[in-house]
Amino acid sequence: MLYADISNSIARQIREQVLKPGDRLPSVRLLCQEHGISMNTAKRVFIELEAQSLIESKPQSGYFVSQLPYQRLPLPEVSKPSPISQDNEPEALISRVYATRGKPGLTHLSMGAPSTEMLPLAKLNKEIIQATRRLSSSGTAYEEVPGNEDLRRMIAARSLSWGGKLKESDIITTTGGINALFFCMMAVSKPGDTIAMESPCYPGSLQLARSLGLKVLELPTHPVTGVEIDALKKVIKKIDVCLLVPNFNTPLGSCMPDEHKKEVVALLAKHGIPLIEDDIYGDLYFGTQRPKCCKTFDEAGNVLLCSSFSKTIAPGYRVGWVAPGRYREKVLKLKLVHMLSSPALVHEAIASFLRNGRYDNHLRKLRATLLQNYLHYIDAIASWFPADTKVSRPQGGLAIWVECNKKVNTTELFETALKNKISIAPGRMFTLQDQFENCIRLSLGVLFSEKVDQKLKLLGKLLT
Repeated sequence: MLYADISNSIARQIREQVLKPGDRLPSVRLLCQEHGISMNTAKRVFIELEAQSLIESKPQSGYFVSQLPYQRLPLPEVSKPSPISQDNEPEALISRVYATRGKPGLTHLSMGAPSTEMLPLAKLNKEIIQATRRLSSSGTAYEEVPGNEDLRRMIAARSLSWGGKLKESDIITTTGGINALFFCMMAVSKPGDTIAMESPCYPGSLQLARSLGLKVLELPTHPVTGVEIDALKKVIKKIDVCLLVPNFNTPLGSCMPDEHKKEVVALLAKHGIPLIEDDIYGDLYFGTQRPKCCKTFDEAGNVLLCSSFSKTIAPGYRVGWVAPGRYREKVLKLKLVHMLSSPALVHEAIASFLRNGRYDNHLRKLRATLLQNYLHYIDAIASWFPADTKVSRPQGGLAIWVECNKKVNTTELFETALKNKISIAPGRMFTLQDQFENCIRLSLGVLFSEKVDQKLKLLGKLLT
């Protein structure tokens, strides 16, 4: 839609501070002349921008760029993990937080996936029914080892959106994203090897690496641009494999610039170090264009690209995939040994959902909802949390990283918040080191409401 293209273009200029707070925007009449649109379309552009709290109307004066809430809040610091591999997993804390999932009566701000209100449940139910009719054995037979042919073809076709050149034969389906990471770690490492990761990092990746006997080396990470390349260069001879989430990682929400991705791919290829790339959040961008992957710049087949549909369509369906490059045969053998076959029914349903265009329609709505959530959450944090709070500025994904006063212990805060029917993810979950005790990850997967606003207000009071 034309109004959406124009409003997205203006929104991007505001978020990138090309247009600054207080700047006056073109009038409705001038916008009509510049873009050749009707008055109604021009008005709809301004309505959309106002709904995002990006602009404000001043009577008799026109429209002006608003003071964005996040601009009143400083960014969290670049992480400074120890350069020595450590193994201090907060296992009890992780189990305690995960145990709150699905419990009724809680506001699940620790949730790492979209809530059911954001998911196309009726359409997915229909796809499951149709899949039982299409499959020769109603989904009860084993699939071929690489996985559902239609699903792999649809994934390959979608790689064009990030500059990829994947073919159906490049892809192997898995049971969710963590299963893809498991096969990749198994394929490129052995017990005792050192794996480099961002810090902070998704707890599941840390636990998986430890379960395979790997030493984890956490890397300094910038809250906007991701892993610090200079830090990676300093330890390059100490590591055997690297795992990165370049696009909107959790919990920081950072997104590596394309030039950084290209440099990292070249650096690791030069030293013969495999790169496992987790792109599970790549489709959840807030801007107008999907970010590229590290795989985009992979000429040597050294990047093992993993993803899933758990964060976009259906967490419980466990539909994932991997494009393992030159490690394809190793990953395929591991899948045969450990899985034999992917779940036929749900993989066929997701393949159809992609094939008929419903996925793209759903993504447009989901991204708009998540962006609105982000703007509301950040406004609530700016209003209710202590003045010295620092907050990340994700340009996509599902996470906001909140850095509180150094005196705050968010592990203790978790227990207090739980008594007030609020579940949060304490920062200590996202590291194997003694750091991030004063940080919280909040999820954008919970639809913002008056109730959520009041819970954030209460959380702000608990922080004082």
